[in-house]
Amino acid sequence: MIDIAPGFAIVGAAAANLLLVMRRPGAAFIASSLVQAGTISTAGCALFPFLLPSSADPNQSLTVWDASSSAMTLQLMLAVAIVFLPLILAYTTWVFRVMKGRGTLEALQAHDREH
Repeated sequence: MIDIAPGFAIVGAAAANLLLVMRRPGAAFIASSLVQAGTISTAGCALFPFLLPSSADPNQSLTVWDASSSAMTLQLMLAVAIVFLPLILAYTTWVFRVMKGRGTLEALQAHDREH
C-alpha cells in the first residue's frame, strides 16, 4: 500500500489540473480529493504503527494500539454511527437540495420585497 499511496496523489494532481483545463470542476474536485487521500495515506503508511514517534526513546512512542479506545467503547461508537450516520446524510442531502442553485443579488432583493 505504501507504494500505491503516493501514486494516487501524483495521478490525482495531474488529473485535477487536466480536468480544470477541460472545465470539468466536479471531476476536478474528486481528483483533488484523491490528492489529499494519497498524501495522508502516504504519511500514515510510512509511520505505521506509530502515531507520535519519540526521538528520545523509541519505547516511549505512541502507537495505534496505545491510542485506541477499549473494545466496548469502539463497539458502542460503531452502533451509534450505524444509527446516526444515515440520518445525518439524509438531512445533509435534503439541505443541499433545498439550497440548490446559485444565489444572486436580484433573487435576494426580490425575496426582500416579498416579505
